[in-house]
Amino acid sequence: MNECVCPGLPAGWVNGWLAAVGATVLDPRLRLHWTAEDAPVAVLSAEGADPAEALVDTWPDRELMVDLPIAADWRNARKLERQVTVDDFRDRAMEGRSAPASWTLSSTLTDLSVDQNGKVAHAPFDAAGPGTIKWLHYRVLRLHEKIGRPSRSRLHASLMGQASRVKDNGLGFDQSRLGSLADKTDPWVEPVVELLAFFGLALFPMRGNGADRRDRGNPEERQRGWRKPPRSHEPREFLWPAWEQPLDAWGIDALLDIWNPWRRATWRRAGVHAGWHSVRYERRATADATRAIGAERL
Repeated sequence: MNECVCPGLPAGWVNGWLAAVGATVLDPRLRLHWTAEDAPVAVLSAEGADPAEALVDTWPDRELMVDLPIAADWRNARKLERQVTVDDFRDRAMEGRSAPASWTLSSTLTDLSVDQNGKVAHAPFDAAGPGTIKWLHYRVLRLHEKIGRPSRSRLHASLMGQASRVKDNGLGFDQSRLGSLADKTDPWVEPVVELLAFFGLALFPMRGNGADRRDRGNPEERQRGWRKPPRSHEPREFLWPAWEQPLDAWGIDALLDIWNPWRRATWRRAGVHAGWHSVRYERRATADATRAIGAERL
């Protein structure tokens, strides 16, 4: 196996962790595990291939990114606004069910949770943004434009944590994109990491309890990995592990099913040696629309 230790993808950074997972989604040859040091980082491996070159080979082109089922205008389906009605979601889901990237719908929206206005719920990883960047697809296309098809050296720089950032809001949930709270610094992101993180969302579908607030239900949307702390009224938090055995995307999928973040005694059987939970950005004012996810080790 050819291994690449990736200090640019630390497990304690939610975007870095999702990006490492996204690499295995993009290229099924890749395996992922994490170093066992105090601050674990990703280790990507592949049989008979350099991990960075493998990612270059499978990097999505512009045509693929434009033709994602979450696009506002897509094929013969009705247009998707930011606030999506149940009928529009159903129409898009039926049209996109056979599309290779149908997960982009199921990982961002669900009609199993409907608000009083008849609009379906968005995933925590599908945060709203101002103006045209309120659409996740628009944000993803902007990131792709800044990268194009990266060379091996460019991709390797990202894995090493040596690539330059660009002025952009990215996917809209990385806390490290924000500057000082003392000024109005523009957000800066690492576009390769952001785009890989987007593909990592393939393993995190949305669902709900099927309730419709219009029928006096109590809808509760949830995305895989987002859980309520036991015996607590706190909002859901995202929890994620680091593991020692090289796993492909399906192996990671299975591990996430069996890992219990609150039963530390069971971690070793799953090969897990560290875990984190998300910390929400604290708004500076009521009108502050900033969204960001930090991390704290379990």
